[in-house]
This record gives sequence, C-alpha cells and structure tokens, in this order.
Amino acid sequence: MVIWDPRTLGYHPGGEHPMSALRWQLTWNLAWGLGVVDGFRVAAPAPADVATLGLVHTLGYIDAVRRASKTGFPFSVGHGLGTLDDPIFAGMHDITALIAGGSVAAALAIARGEVDRAVNFCGGLHHAMADSASGFCVYNDAALAIAAMLQAGVRKVAYVDVDAHHGDGVQAAFYGDPRVLTVSIHQTPLSLFPGTGFPTECGDGAASGTSVNIAVPAGTGDMSWLRAFHAVVPGVVRAFRPDVLVTQDGTDSHREDPLADLNLSIDGQRTSYLALRELAETVTGGRWLALGGGGYSPVRVVPRAWTHLLAIVSGHDIDPATPLPDDWLAQAAAASPETPLPSDLSDGTHDPVTFQRWDGSVDQPVDRAIQDTRNAVYSLHGLDPDDPRD
Repeated sequence: MVIWDPRTLGYHPGGEHPMSALRWQLTWNLAWGLGVVDGFRVAAPAPADVATLGLVHTLGYIDAVRRASKTGFPFSVGHGLGTLDDPIFAGMHDITALIAGGSVAAALAIARGEVDRAVNFCGGLHHAMADSASGFCVYNDAALAIAAMLQAGVRKVAYVDVDAHHGDGVQAAFYGDPRVLTVSIHQTPLSLFPGTGFPTECGDGAASGTSVNIAVPAGTGDMSWLRAFHAVVPGVVRAFRPDVLVTQDGTDSHREDPLADLNLSIDGQRTSYLALRELAETVTGGRWLALGGGGYSPVRVVPRAWTHLLAIVSGHDIDPATPLPDDWLAQAAAASPETPLPSDLSDGTHDPVTFQRWDGSVDQPVDRAIQDTRNAVYSLHGLDPDDPRD
C-alpha cells in the first residue's frame, strides 16, 4: 500500500523555504516511470479529523493551526506558527492534516491485518510537538500513526528514525510509554537542530530504556554510519520484540543535503533500507510502515532514495544502475534548470555498501558514539553493552 494524493503538492510555505513539495512530485513521477508503484495498492486518504489529531496534539494547537490557515496571518500566532521555519500559508491545516491522515490510514491498515507493509513518503514530519509546530513540521504524522496503532490494539511498536536530525517530536510523544521504542540515529545535537538526541535521553519511569539515541559525528559517511546502525539498532529492536516497525526515512543524511553535515551516498541509504526490511522480516513478521521525512536536495537525492525505499518495501528491489527515464529527466530539468542531473539510481558506490562491524573498540569517533549509546541503554534491555554479539 502506498499513500498518494496530489493535493499534498499544495504544501507551499513560500519563498525559498527548503521544504519543497517538488521532492514529493519528482519521487512519485520517478517511481511511477520506473514501474516501482506497480507493486502497490495506491490509496488516497482522508484528512485526519480533530479526534485523530488529538491523539497527539492539544485541541488548542489544532484550533490555532485551523484559524491561522483560514485567515492567512503572515505573522506569529504562537504555538511555533508564523516563524521562519514554520510560516503560515493558505491551506496549511488541510494539507498537513491530509498528510497525517495518510500515515494514520496506512498504520490502521497494518494494525487491522489488511496489509503488511505501507509507505507514505510525504509523511515523517517528526519534529512537531503536542502544542507547537517545529522544524518544518505542523502535525506529527509519525507519532499519530503510532498512537492510532496502539489505540487499535497493537501491543508494541518500534520506531526507527534514520533522518539526519533527531526525531524529537516522536520521542517526546512516547517518552513515558513503555509500549513504544523510539530509536534515532542522527548527527550529533552539538552541531545540528534540534539540539536534542543525546544518548542519556533514555525514557521515563516504566519506559526507561525505550528512547535510544545514536548521535554520530558530523562528516560520518556510509561505512561509519552503517557500523553505528548495526551496532545498536538491531539489538535493541529485537530485544524489545515489537509487533510493528515504523521507520522515518529522511534523506538529509546525504552528502549533498544543504541542511546537515553527514556524508552518506544514495547507495548507503539504500543499504540502510535493506537493513530495515530485514528487521521487519525477522522481528515483526513483515509488518512495516515506512515514512518519508527530511531531505532538501529535491531533484538529485530525494526522488532516487525514496524510489529505492518504495522498491525495497514492495519486495521488488531495483538495480541501482537503472538509468533514469528521459521524460523524468526532462521534468527535473524544467523544475530546476541549473541543477546537474544524475544518470541513474546510484552514486557510484559499491552496492550494497560493505562496512566493518563494531568489534568493541573505540578507535574511531563513531565508535565512541556507539559505546555511549550502548552504555546508556543496553543493560536496560538485558543486553551486554561490551559484547559486540548483542
């Protein structure tokens, strides 16, 4: 199941705002042109209603979003709205509620056993808080999808966030809920928004250990990033034993992204999606909701990465050497005439990317990040932080 509704393309924060709906359009066009969408049932969702949005957000905040959207106030009305990051624009409530409704619809389809896997690449807006917009995000569709699953009877959900930025809004929504494991691998908060996501943020009370944060150094590339991922993520997810895996698959970890400082390639990102699929297959019986997220290279990076994501979720992987269709290249050139266009679905890195697994050493900067996270949470899951086999 893939969520798609052209009405989401009305997401227009204005000016030179980096959150461009162009990335969604070019992703859909590329995946469609390569036949990747053929493996899915396409669903156009209804917007999330107030009761659904209220699973995570306060009624006061929802009302503020609705009022601001109708009046088009060009200035702050509180709740983080009307800022440079989260400007008010016409139709803001309707479009962001539509995105949230898509993620919730996909989540409920999985919870009810109608599908095993679903994708909403327009979702993954993980920074929005209960009472405020943040980081280009108005409604936190990822948190809403998880909350809807729990309400529908899903026992435990694991959320894995591979965006370059910390998944702070989702962590905050479930920081005290032992039914939800949130795992975020991101650039260190010492050098990147939102300034949270330290290994010591582990969860409260009965949920102690269910917030897991891997803060990798700026400049981390494919091999080091994958080393950190595999040293922590599979171990804690397997120990948690969730019923459903939800992933936020932002592409801003790519080396060309203008808003972060990581150094991954398309091929490294594709390798991470393969690892997430293996987790879903081995831990949750294949039940997997994949969401989009950040990604601010809307022509060269996002469409190629999320086309791979769609293909991998559907189980019909696509060769990274596949040439990009001529009609898609023409669309991309028309949308961004000054952007040099790629020729295929790879950055030229050996695929899948190989890497050296963590062996317990702390020889590299990323190893210290690994050890910090394992020391903070591994024992809370009955795992040995010093044993690379765990």
